[in-house]
Amino acid sequence: LILNRFSTRLGHTIGRMFAALFPQVPEFQGRQAVTFHNQRDYIFFRRHRYVFKSGERVDLQEIGPRFTLKLRWLQKGLYDPTNGEYEWIYKADLETSRRR
Repeated sequence: LILNRFSTRLGHTIGRMFAALFPQVPEFQGRQAVTFHNQRDYIFFRRHRYVFKSGERVDLQEIGPRFTLKLRWLQKGLYDPTNGEYEWIYKADLETSRRR
């Protein structure tokens, strides 16, 4: 599991959530990795196979599928749409445009 740019408090929380989806198995024989990359409030998912080029050089080869996620809210505890306590909520009016 590769997590890129999850350095904020919210990023650490989301990173731990993704890490729970992919448990670490030390005896695993495969050569695949999953990458989550956080950029401008989007989370990009990629699946890679790592290839050994030389003695110490390793490259990543993308093998699919790939998709993009946008976090809408993060709720504390179990999912409860009526009385749930939200840790973070996406607010569209606070988003800034890159073009100005």
